Amino acid sequence: MSYEPHAHPIQVSVLRQLLFSPELGFADMQKLSDVTSDHFTFHVKKLIEEGYVEKREKEYRLTRKGKEYANRMDTDENAIEKQPKVSVAITLERRNDKGEREFLFQQRKKNPYYDFWGRVGGKMRWGETVIEAAERELKEETGLEAKFEYRLLYHKRDFDKLTGKLLEDKIFLCVYATEFSGELIEEFEGGVNCWMTEAEFHEKPKRFVSVDDFMDLIDSGVTFAEREFFYDETEY
Repeated sequence: MSYEPHAHPIQVSVLRQLLFSPELGFADMQKLSDVTSDHFTFHVKKLIEEGYVEKREKEYRLTRKGKEYANRMDTDENAIEKQPKVSVAITLERRNDKGEREFLFQQRKKNPYYDFWGRVGGKMRWGETVIEAAERELKEETGLEAKFEYRLLYHKRDFDKLTGKLLEDKIFLCVYATEFSGELIEEFEGGVNCWMTEAEFHEKPKRFVSVDDFMDLIDSGVTFAEREFFYDETEY
């Protein structure tokens, strides 16, 4: 598990100070704290051990890792800002023996939204392009490879339908393909994959209704959309 310093206010204070200065001495950083020198030293050493801060002679400054982390800070609240999750959403299409459009759907076998049906997808990793992320997720979760094209940026917010509480905030980078190869993995840890028509998908008792929106938007050529959806929090 990676260590992040947001759990302790002294460490956050150090990062905030160094965010606004190329480098600072120990006394300059400590003067805004009401703890002992030993206590403050402990937290500065922890930041150095974890690679967020480095010491050059008698001065301290942020490392590259520290700059990236501190740059996400809400400097008014002295806290790291919570941001939307960024994921790829994959629409893979084929024609069945009847000439009907079928899409590759996936049933979640993990929380949140256990047993819900939707499209294949997953979180983007640091440094990946959209297409690279889609290719990796498709291969990992289905065993297939596809020739993708980027279609849509989709901002989705999920709320509890009774309280209005925000449950999830996600940005989906949606890709589309009809050319693919490989043998489908039908079950894996965390999900079940299945080809279905839209009508068959609509028969599922637990499904992400945003999937219908994805397809309509992709077919229409729209490149950006924001939507709100409401769920029973007990299903989340």
